[in-house]
Amino acid sequence: MGTITTDDGTEIFYKDWGTGQPIVFSHGWPLSADDWDAQMMFFLAQGYRVIAHDRRGHGRSTQTGDGHDMDHYADDLAALTAHLDLHDAVHVGHSTGGGEVAHYLGRHGEDRVAKAVLISAVPPLMVQTDANPGGVPRSVFDDIQTQVATNRTRFYRDLPSGPFYGFNRPGAEPSEAIIANWWRQGMMGGAKAHYDGVVAFSQTDFTEDLRKITVPVLVMHGDDDQVVPYANSGPRSAELLQNGTLKTYAGFPHGMPTTEAETINADLLEFIRS
Repeated sequence: MGTITTDDGTEIFYKDWGTGQPIVFSHGWPLSADDWDAQMMFFLAQGYRVIAHDRRGHGRSTQTGDGHDMDHYADDLAALTAHLDLHDAVHVGHSTGGGEVAHYLGRHGEDRVAKAVLISAVPPLMVQTDANPGGVPRSVFDDIQTQVATNRTRFYRDLPSGPFYGFNRPGAEPSEAIIANWWRQGMMGGAKAHYDGVVAFSQTDFTEDLRKITVPVLVMHGDDDQVVPYANSGPRSAELLQNGTLKTYAGFPHGMPTTEAETINADLLEFIRS
């Protein structure tokens, strides 16, 4: 574990375990590198080098007051990969992290990258616009920002208790440990970073980033994702990619890397080895 300092003085915390081909994990909003525990331990045991960082303002990274946008997120990831001198890396992004990976590739190129994976990811564009009528209404994201600004600790219990992991579905068995760990990660980060991050993940249009990417990309999405709805995300991203493959998971929720880790890890391993 260590930190790097970016050009604007932000300290980015990261974990770097093992040897072999590097797999770099980018986490979702408003979490931290800890959200990848199930993947990092699995791939470490498979002989890979596993790396994950806390996005600026999240987890153990600096709670800076600005820079909470996709350009900075992508530049921070580029700074980390350069610092570690990574080559032939596989980049895996969940939710907002999927946007970060797509924008990193579109903005900084693919010289250091072998493959990428977008899991329950926000591209191509989440918010509803005239050009994106199938998107999520702006009012939903305005409400999230209000909750973050006024009652974050309550909101960070409600979201994982309900739609994030599908624990609100009939017959679901909520896991208090998973819910508490989500809350813990969220409350480690800064409210300002999380507030601004809502705009970053919802209003950034990744269409041109996706079109630029030539390396193989696996798009993994559950069709019961209540956070990043399936129809307007996974299939559309796969269509925009030059070398994309869509894998759809019947009934899986947004947080499937945690609740369905066994399945997700096996499919990730097959894609990385292929």
